[in-house]
Amino acid sequence: MTFTETNPQSSIANPQSAEVVVSVRGLTKVFKDFWNRPKARAVDGVDFEVRRGEIFGLLGPNGSGKSTTIKLLLGLLNPTKGHIEMFGHSPRHVQTKARIGYLPEESYLYRYLNSRETLDFFGNLFHLSKEDRNTRTDQLLDMVGLGKTQTRAVGEFSKGMQRRIGLAQALINDPDLVILDEPTAGLDPIGCREVKDLIVALARRGKTVILSSHLLSDVEDVCDRVVIYYGGKIQAAGTLNELLAKPDSLRITTPVLPRETLERVLALIRKDITTGEVRVDNPTQNLESYFLDVVNKARAANETSGAQSGARVAEYLRGGAEAKSTTEKILEKLSLPTAAPTVATKLVTESSAPKVDDGKLSALTQPTAPAPEKSVAKTEAAKPVDLSKADEKLSSLLGKQK
Repeated sequence: MTFTETNPQSSIANPQSAEVVVSVRGLTKVFKDFWNRPKARAVDGVDFEVRRGEIFGLLGPNGSGKSTTIKLLLGLLNPTKGHIEMFGHSPRHVQTKARIGYLPEESYLYRYLNSRETLDFFGNLFHLSKEDRNTRTDQLLDMVGLGKTQTRAVGEFSKGMQRRIGLAQALINDPDLVILDEPTAGLDPIGCREVKDLIVALARRGKTVILSSHLLSDVEDVCDRVVIYYGGKIQAAGTLNELLAKPDSLRITTPVLPRETLERVLALIRKDITTGEVRVDNPTQNLESYFLDVVNKARAANETSGAQSGARVAEYLRGGAEAKSTTEKILEKLSLPTAAPTVATKLVTESSAPKVDDGKLSALTQPTAPAPEKSVAKTEAAKPVDLSKADEKLSSLLGKQK
């Protein structure tokens, strides 16, 4: 028995429904050599279902069949045997493909395009209008933390930044099913946390996520159900609570107790314990939580030229529910009756308002008098000009010339 934190395994509260998005029955894939001889049985009689709003994890060591299963789901490979349905259709159904977003294990991007051009290219493949492409591109770049690196060529990006832009392109079409193959590979702990938060947010909106990862902590944080592959077969399947719970032990969490109280509790427990160890320790936070806390404090005082922390989930991915609630809040605020101003407010208003000079106001309302400059000009023009001195000077000059 251990006196530590409560069981950390808790299912993600996603709005799962009975609607089956992905159905796999007896799926088998056998790779053959040049002479059509069986070379490798990558997937062997696999069965599973994925429902709407669920985060489904594919686990297993290298070469166990995870990536092959994903390629079969996407229609990139033909199964040797078995049946696959995606939204009730074949994986090769064109309209079905438009409802899927895919992030491959490696980022296959055009290295000479910048971030904005990359998302515009993929948005154009889904026949999005220019306005929608621009709007979604702005939101996605802010979401993945690349809003300040829009003009840099993708070929100059680090692996982590390429994963960020790859995740953005997988969401440009607002897909109903998102398939992510190693989405956190190459990302720093901040990026990993943001990707996991994004996955949970997508599932809460009703989208379906299939996640394949070797980082078991990532899967444990977000997945509702998982299957574990080995040798092309599913060796275990179920919810994380079902798979990870230990029914033969109990965990109790209490505030710090005085030593005398703790000794009495331990003595009482040991009376009923014949085998096993009774251990007391202090709960600790995981390294990820500690790391993020340190970085958040440093971010408040420093700037970085690398990838920025992402903003909120893109507005179009959050759906209409949240936008509607925000609008309703604004309308509700505007429709509230205006409260009567308090005495202090009246005093501040009266003291800050400028006083009106009634004399100046009445003067401004009178007809405008003619400008004095014009009257002076007219007066000067009316006076005769004395030319006698000019005549004398001109006659003297003419006399000298003679």
